[in-house]
Amino acid sequence: MNTRHDNTRQHLLETGQRIIVGKGFASVGLNEILTSAGVPKGSFYHYFASKEQYGEALLQEYFERYLAEVDTLLAADAGTGHQRLMAYWQRWLDYQLGACSEQKCLVVKLAGEVADLSEAMRIALRDGTDQVVDRIAQALQAGLADGSIPPLDPPATARTLYQMWLGASLLGKLHRDTAALENAMRFTRELLAPR
Repeated sequence: MNTRHDNTRQHLLETGQRIIVGKGFASVGLNEILTSAGVPKGSFYHYFASKEQYGEALLQEYFERYLAEVDTLLAADAGTGHQRLMAYWQRWLDYQLGACSEQKCLVVKLAGEVADLSEAMRIALRDGTDQVVDRIAQALQAGLADGSIPPLDPPATARTLYQMWLGASLLGKLHRDTAALENAMRFTRELLAPR
């Protein structure tokens, strides 16, 4: 593959993400992305058949990067299962209070918007979040194995925690405060506290 083509595709994805996280998917026109990226329309259609396919690729790219970060954070050589999990939740809290407070979280921004707008994008979001929940469940299983977390059902607990944190992130945006995220952290600490 031509390196220039790969860079143009990546440039389109990065430019679109910066714009879409601030305005949403439906309210951003293709021309705005192309103008901001300095890329002609023909080049866009070389990589993406439609704006919907572009949105799907945008979400897939986002999850690839995010999952690589999660894998690094939850790596087995980084302490006990409990320590790794709490580092993950602390990272989420810090990120929501920092970068995400400036509209940088694609999942929080698009989850409600695109679920009814695009089946392909809904599936990309579903599959990506399912992979995150799987990583959390694996870390919970590791914590059970090393005795650093109390007995619990890893898959069910991972789903519940992720749902709580995603909801807290949305509530934080609605209320423009940190209370929901701080409550999520408090509950997570209590739930996962070694006994």
